[in-house]
Amino acid sequence: MIDLASTRPGAFITLPARPEGLRFAASEAALIVVDMQNAYASPGGYLDLAGFDISGAAAVIAQCATAAASARAAGMPVIFLQNGWDPAYRDAGGPGSPNWYKSNALKTMARRPELAGTLLAKGGWDYALVDQLQPREGDFLVPKPRYSGFFNTNLDSLLRARGIRVLMFCGIATNVCVESTLRDGFFLEYFGVVLEDAVHQAGPAAAQAAALYNIETFFGWVSNVADFAAAIGGAES
Repeated sequence: MIDLASTRPGAFITLPARPEGLRFAASEAALIVVDMQNAYASPGGYLDLAGFDISGAAAVIAQCATAAASARAAGMPVIFLQNGWDPAYRDAGGPGSPNWYKSNALKTMARRPELAGTLLAKGGWDYALVDQLQPREGDFLVPKPRYSGFFNTNLDSLLRARGIRVLMFCGIATNVCVESTLRDGFFLEYFGVVLEDAVHQAGPAAAQAAALYNIETFFGWVSNVADFAAAIGGAES
């Protein structure tokens, strides 16, 4: 068990996790909901159109909703990340950016011109968060132009202003935006925990296993929604 002792008043959470559990102040934690948009989780969204298997997305939506409800009930901040660009894709980087060549959304539109302007464009259906996971009053929404939620956003300052240093992650995709954000958080001295039954990969199942292995071994911790909900529901004074 890693005990992140704190002098801040309030309750403490003891969370079962791999490779070891964590004990931390409830006031120092937040739930990060990564890119739960139609693009990544809905039939006809970008991942589906690009040929990725999204069959596990419905279960992830339900688990993210459970995690968010548990966090709100405990007074833990819920922060939604939302990935995409302006409708003309100017902030996607252009030909001078590796994102221009590696983004599968941009590549899919290049391959299928009839989709131009529809994938991950702000204001469109693809960009929108799924209906089941809309921010509630008191939640935060952080738009982002790249995989990592820390790149060119206010996420770091939002967290530091509230004394948050433990980040719980759910969302899509485990091996892309979830892992990228958790990795960047690691270098900024955040403790990152992935809820493994509330995330889904882009690509084969092996990508999910590899991402969770990397996180558990090198960058953070792995838990699940039931243990998270029980831990914050039973926070100790």
